[in-house]
Amino acid sequence: MYRKKLILTICGMLAAVLAGCGNAESGGQAEGLKEESRDIFAMDTYMTVTAYGPEAARAVEMAEEEIKRLDSLLSTGDTGSEVYKINEEKEGVMSSDTAYLVERALELYDSTDGAFDIAVYPVVKAWGFTDQNYRVPEPEEIEELLKHVDASQIGFDEANSRISLGEQMQIDLGGIAKGYTSARIMDIFRECQIESGLVNLGGNVQVIGSKPDQSLWRVAVKDPKDPEGYVGILSVKDRAVITSGAYERYFEQDGEVYHHIIDPDTGYPADSGLVSVTIVSADGTLADGLSTSLFIMGLDRASDYWREHKDEFDAVLMTREGELYVTEGLKDSFTSDYEVRVIES
Repeated sequence: MYRKKLILTICGMLAAVLAGCGNAESGGQAEGLKEESRDIFAMDTYMTVTAYGPEAARAVEMAEEEIKRLDSLLSTGDTGSEVYKINEEKEGVMSSDTAYLVERALELYDSTDGAFDIAVYPVVKAWGFTDQNYRVPEPEEIEELLKHVDASQIGFDEANSRISLGEQMQIDLGGIAKGYTSARIMDIFRECQIESGLVNLGGNVQVIGSKPDQSLWRVAVKDPKDPEGYVGILSVKDRAVITSGAYERYFEQDGEVYHHIIDPDTGYPADSGLVSVTIVSADGTLADGLSTSLFIMGLDRASDYWREHKDEFDAVLMTREGELYVTEGLKDSFTSDYEVRVIES
């Protein structure tokens, strides 16, 4: 099993940990390459942004400003945020960022047959996962809340960026917000002509290019059963690597463990047989949304979904029994001490 002492890590203690980051002072093309790195707390998590190149300082400064801007825009708890006002007023004209995310969220709702549903927020809130006041709701409460969990009932006027919600409906874009944020940072890096860099948003990792020494970035996928261990290492470039797991946020009550990934069909923590799903994609927004969606789907549905969309992403999936699966696009870039089963098209 991979251990922290075997690899260099950067901040990713929640889902995926960036490893083996290289040294900007090592030989070859990395010689003399300027490095700029900054730790940031936003979106309720600790983040690290790192860039290499002549404009690294400017790129990191712009990235921090963008993170804070998006956090203030998309937060469900900040009374000044756009999402908070939409949930209160049940309608509004959205900024381009929010409108884009709503559009992507509704596309994911359709393609995943409802597994990804931004309207599940009131149920998540009832379980206490939004403010850490954990509780197990009564079945009758969940049944009542589920009447308003249906993203297909969200009114979305794409041409005018308008949204309207039902009287009891609320939305949360948190399921794709970090992935979108990392994608926006990659846009900033490209604008600043950064050819090597990374962002780690509380375990949501996205990299641009290769490491400064031209080798691949190595991202470790956390072991759900061992907070100090990893199930394997992904070697990537120009990719987002985003994990959802039952181990990330949970509470125990009366001997039962309840995790934060709520199935919008049942209103209860997803019981799909999976304990961890890692998505690898060039599209950070997509990777973020699919990590949750495939977790809810379970192994068989997730495998079928990948076969239908294999040009868009690959995945690493671990079952409750400890079986480890990777889609065939990763069979040469994922290494593990576990037995790895390949999902083929």
